[in-house]
Amino acid sequence: MKDKLRPSHADYTYLQKYGIRDHRGGGRASARETAARVAAGALAKLILLKHNIHITAFVSQIGNIALNKNYKPCDSSAIESDVLRCPDKKVSIQMEQLLRQLHGEGDSTGGVVSCFIKGCPAGLGEPVFDKLHAELAKAMLSIPAAKGFEYGEGFASATMKGSEHNDAFEGKKGKITVSSNHSGGIQGGISNGEDICFNVAFKPVSSILKEQETVDVKGNETKISVKGRHDVCLVPRAVPVVEAMAALVITDHLLRLKTLK
Repeated sequence: MKDKLRPSHADYTYLQKYGIRDHRGGGRASARETAARVAAGALAKLILLKHNIHITAFVSQIGNIALNKNYKPCDSSAIESDVLRCPDKKVSIQMEQLLRQLHGEGDSTGGVVSCFIKGCPAGLGEPVFDKLHAELAKAMLSIPAAKGFEYGEGFASATMKGSEHNDAFEGKKGKITVSSNHSGGIQGGISNGEDICFNVAFKPVSSILKEQETVDVKGNETKISVKGRHDVCLVPRAVPVVEAMAALVITDHLLRLKTLK
């Protein structure tokens, strides 16, 4: 392990940038650093609660097993009581079966964490470079192993017609709202008062028991099999990190809005 570069880890890039690498762990690339994010996010959530803003994240997909795309959480306790943080027990059982199979094969898989932000007021976000969805994307993609971010209909919007994707405005009890939420609660980079919903895709765990081809630090071909205790899928662990980062972004923009007004 000392001189071998682990496939899909930050070993090589950190070595090139800093001239050193610690083979005992991932260093700053390790998900251990997210502990501080979760602590900060917990404080941010206390601020958001005063404004009746609630953030709920959950596992919506592991491998090829996924919840219904339109699934919306209604009971956060069901998420926290499930071992995989999946709100649908039947789907969770299928996910667990897949993970047990992959564990036996010495392999791993990725998945998706979905997040809903309820109670967010209209007006959060800035033009151009500090758009709310861009800030959320940056926050989520800074989480180790995160590979993709989409909000609203996301990539599915590429196959939709304008008449299908547009959110029609409505007037209800003197308040302007929308009949649908394909935009995911954000338009023009600014929140519109609807639920903000987004998905974060995470890659398979890089440390696997299966033997893989690699090279050592001198470029010599070799093989590696990563030993030790490693998760088959890190997605359930990422749920509180996603919530924490979302809380920090929303709190930051809420403070901007309150300061401006």
